[in-house]
Amino acid sequence: MDITELYSLFREHPIVSTDTRECPPSSIFFALRGETFNGNQFAQQALETGCTAAVVDDANIAATDSRMILVPDTLQTLQKLAAYHRHQLATPIVQITGTNGKTTTKELTAAVLAECYRVHFTQGNLNNHIGVPKTLLQLCAKHEVAVIETGANHPGEIAQLSQIVDADCGLITNVGMAHLEGFGSFEGVVRTKGELYDHLRSKIGGYIFLNADDEHLRRIADGLPAVRYGRPGQDYDVEGEVVACEPLLHLRWRVRGGNWQDVQTQLIGSYNINNVLAAAAVGTRFGVAPEQISHAIAQYMPTNSRSELRKTARNTLVVDAYNANPTSMKAALDNFRLISHPHKMVILGSMRELGEATATAHVDVAAQLRTLNAEEVWLVGEEFRPCSDGYRHFPDVEAVKEALAAAPVSGRLILIKGSNSTKLHQLPPLL
Repeated sequence: MDITELYSLFREHPIVSTDTRECPPSSIFFALRGETFNGNQFAQQALETGCTAAVVDDANIAATDSRMILVPDTLQTLQKLAAYHRHQLATPIVQITGTNGKTTTKELTAAVLAECYRVHFTQGNLNNHIGVPKTLLQLCAKHEVAVIETGANHPGEIAQLSQIVDADCGLITNVGMAHLEGFGSFEGVVRTKGELYDHLRSKIGGYIFLNADDEHLRRIADGLPAVRYGRPGQDYDVEGEVVACEPLLHLRWRVRGGNWQDVQTQLIGSYNINNVLAAAAVGTRFGVAPEQISHAIAQYMPTNSRSELRKTARNTLVVDAYNANPTSMKAALDNFRLISHPHKMVILGSMRELGEATATAHVDVAAQLRTLNAEEVWLVGEEFRPCSDGYRHFPDVEAVKEALAAAPVSGRLILIKGSNSTKLHQLPPLL
């Protein structure tokens, strides 16, 4: 079955599943493979659950049921189907990537555009080689604009995803020290994120939203039409600055030559100023009025352990535990140092996938912690063990849970941050 025949089937049954636990009636199951699983083994179960067809790449399994569709590679077929579907629709697409802040920027951008449009956007963190095609396949004719988040931890991934998404415009939030194990170096990060710019250069009418204060992004954006945003006084298309952050971000922004908009956000961290300005720049280009943009930004409530302020019965928490790398860790600690509170506490989890930079990165964080004047610092994970002198160290989150059960803390402002694999997002209910 070629891609056009498969697409005809998809048009009749426009729900795609890659998990037998989520197989609505009349959906199409794609039997994907992974390091520890083979979806082909579950294809028959998917059909029995209610799927109309199962796309497989195992000839022996395909021969067992006429509803099986044999293809050379199920993942590649899923991606080709998504790319084909994207080109059947004229929906303008904004593609977002970057080291830090891409999910928050995506959420803010979708909220801003929703003031005027029917928006389709990436749910949660489904920004990889599987999540992106599944998101595109949910795009419908009713949608007037789409915001697609793309992530990567190896060279070439953004290029591949950009080919599938084929966005009309794009945004790189920033480039920083993350996934160095896969990228090899900081320059490897820059080159990979810049693959989005490379794709847009090849597209007629392609343009970008540029954080013009970022020297690395300016360097690789040369020659691309850009809507520029950043600090005031630089003749950017959109400019803004932090008014206060005690602890929620209060800012002002404006379109070039326009009136200042004063916005009190529900975001923790002055570092979110660029995420807000990025969303404002996209909204401005798409004709959303400044007042509507400000309304959307003020109403946005962060979730998923990203820049969240949570108040419990005993403490106030700054929860930023979805991910961590040297760049985002430094920004979080810099911001936490500026927040006034008599009893500060920090719980940090290890930063993962840093390769040869692991030891130095954790030593640098430990040194920065000494500038915070925090009453207590808890470090979680083996990467922090060599530099934990003077701090309380735990091998994993389970040990932290035991400590909290034995001696609950109260009356504190607590920063919780670490790579997702350290599972610090499990701590807030205990605090």
